[in-house]
Amino acid sequence: MTWKTAYLETRILSASPLELISILYEYAVLRVQEARESLARGDIAGRARAVSKTIAILGELETCLDHKRGGAIASNLARLYRYMRDRLTLANVKQADEPLEEVEALLATLSEAWQAIAGERAGAPADWGSLSAIEAPADWSAQAWSA
Repeated sequence: MTWKTAYLETRILSASPLELISILYEYAVLRVQEARESLARGDIAGRARAVSKTIAILGELETCLDHKRGGAIASNLARLYRYMRDRLTLANVKQADEPLEEVEALLATLSEAWQAIAGERAGAPADWGSLSAIEAPADWSAQAWSA
C-alpha cells in the first residue's frame, strides 16, 4: 500500500457521509484528468485504466441514490451518471478527448455543488436523512478507484 492509498483510506474512514460523496467526485475528476493525460501521451493502457476507474466511481455514486426519497433529483442524477459512463466508454473506444473533457466538466460542476452542500451542513449536526436523494455509500475500497 502506498502512502497515497493509506492517506485516502484514512480520509475515508474518518469522513462523514457527505464527505464520502465529495471524495468520490474528487477522485472521479482526477481519474478523468488522468485519462486525458494518458490519451495525450498515447498511453492506451493508462487511459483505459483511468476510464475504468471513473466508470466504477460513477457506478458507486449511482448506487448511493435513494430513488424512493430522492424522486426526480435521484432519477436525474442516475441518468446523468449513465450518460457520463456512455461518454467515457465512447472516449475510450474512439480514443477521443472531447467526451473526456465533457465528463470532466460535468463532474467538476457536480463536485462544486456537492462541496457547497457539504459546507453548508458542516456546522449543523449530521442529518443524513434530510438529503433524500443520496444514501451513504455501501462499500469503500480506495484501492479500487484511487491512483
